[in-house]
Amino acid sequence: MDKSHEQKSAAAYLYPPIEPNNRQMLEVGDGHSLYVEECGNPDGVPVVVLHGGPGGGCSPMMRRFFDPRHYRIVLFDQRGCGRSRPHASVEANTTQHLIADIERIRQTLGIGRWIVFGGSWGATLALAYAQAHPARAAWLVLRGVFMGTQAELDWFYGGGAGRFYPELWSRFADAIPPEEQHDLIAAYHRRLFSGVFAKETRYSRLWSDWENALATVETRFPYETPVDYARAFARLENHYFTHKCFFERDGQLLEDIWKLNGVRGTIVQGQFDMICPPVTAWRLHRAWSGSTLSLVPMAGHALSEPGITRELVAVMEGIKSAGILDA
Repeated sequence: MDKSHEQKSAAAYLYPPIEPNNRQMLEVGDGHSLYVEECGNPDGVPVVVLHGGPGGGCSPMMRRFFDPRHYRIVLFDQRGCGRSRPHASVEANTTQHLIADIERIRQTLGIGRWIVFGGSWGATLALAYAQAHPARAAWLVLRGVFMGTQAELDWFYGGGAGRFYPELWSRFADAIPPEEQHDLIAAYHRRLFSGVFAKETRYSRLWSDWENALATVETRFPYETPVDYARAFARLENHYFTHKCFFERDGQLLEDIWKLNGVRGTIVQGQFDMICPPVTAWRLHRAWSGSTLSLVPMAGHALSEPGITRELVAVMEGIKSAGILDA
């Protein structure tokens, strides 16, 4: 959900492409190894980037939202996706594992506090991490807020968003027999974890295409999602959604917002986000006294939407000017 196939207009707002100055595979236990990279100024203000999905993986574009002279930019692929191994694995893969992984990365890199930058599922994870470790979060930058609630899952996988895109919804829903369409997450789960690679591949693409098609204001469909990406993305996302994102109760992140007392943050939200509707960001902002909210007009969900890109770069420039975490 964080990747668009057309990024030329958004690229005008970004810093030039850069290469990592450090890459490593970090063993985090349970048989998992995470791909971790660092870019920019090794002595700069640290910022960790949490990608979406779950299962999306990080991309070179994500390095470019930050002034490389000022920021120490840390990106990593979460368990089971991108360059992390084992690929597409859901074993020992929960929200609690990912929170522990972020802490392991912080400790390994010798970082005390850092800015946490995350979009979509990355925003969910950023909030969960900051609630678990508020002393480590110097600032949160959230985009396209998803709180992992049943209402949000019902909206996107229960036909809410489909009312606006009936043709695309039909392609996603009608791949499932009518008697199973009352619970598409469960129906897709049976197929994504069937053990038959061809079947898993087919339904992975259907799952991924439904989300990718609605990521931007200007719908882009059809296109062929690469098999490896689609399989990890669909399996991991479905795994997390089947288990209610591994939260103890529905609405947990909003109920526990008091844990962010003293933590400040900025929320950037597309006004026409069909995947994560703006009401969620609005409710978060109203409950979280330390936040500011920027609603971007004529913008959808994707990180690569020009208005979203422009606003996120501006937010990071503002944090830089404010001297957050400067020595």
